[in-house]
Amino acid sequence: MKFIFTKALATIALGVLGLSQTALAQDKPFKVGVTAGPHAQIMEVVKEQAAKEGLKIQIVEFTDYVQPNAALAAGDLDLNSYQHQPYLDTANKDRGYKLATVGKTVIFPIGIYSKKIKSLKDFPQGGKFSLPNDPTNGGRALLLLQDQGLIKLRADAGLKATPIDVVENPKKIKFIELDAAQLPRSLDDVDAGAVNTNFALEAGLKPGRDSIAMESPNSPYANILVVQEKNKTDPRVLQFVKIYQTPVVREFIIKKYDNSVVPAF
Repeated sequence: MKFIFTKALATIALGVLGLSQTALAQDKPFKVGVTAGPHAQIMEVVKEQAAKEGLKIQIVEFTDYVQPNAALAAGDLDLNSYQHQPYLDTANKDRGYKLATVGKTVIFPIGIYSKKIKSLKDFPQGGKFSLPNDPTNGGRALLLLQDQGLIKLRADAGLKATPIDVVENPKKIKFIELDAAQLPRSLDDVDAGAVNTNFALEAGLKPGRDSIAMESPNSPYANILVVQEKNKTDPRVLQFVKIYQTPVVREFIIKKYDNSVVPAF
């Protein structure tokens, strides 16, 4: 009888310990990876709203586009907010990640900027043009140049076009591919460059005021909230998405960025 009683106590103790461990897991901060600039700023507002609902968010800021997905895939983050669907599709395919979209955030129209010319019509013969070195955003920049009539791409180049896909280049443009975060600084050394809106804003450039060309507002490149596939229906993930897509966050985006960053929800 004493043995049975002792065993029962042990079972109860283990059960309590199990409950405690589950509670601790829920109490851990919900780690969200973002890139510097608007994604980080918006996330601060989301963090404030989440705290009111009992969800503690820890924001982890990155300065490049590669590490946030690597950290999420490794389990060092619970979610990230910085990329669009084509970029995620490429990362999943090329790196074997199992990451999934759980919601939309904002659209950042990519723009072309210059410290030397006022219009792309004035782009000099043999001039230098800087663009992102990742396939998706580099393709966006080239498609924008094509829309502006400066180049022509192969018909099957698609969204991942690279300078190799340029089949007509009347101005003999020299393409300089750089990490996206370096593009604002490159404007001193090139005739024009394509800069993602988040890095443009961080550098003090306002797309609506300073760009000489900009991607259409109807761009399909809406940014997204991303998690590991296995966590798509996690209660905290669902709660986070709901909080992000509230009117409070939407209003902040509209007022803060003056349509340079547009809500996609």
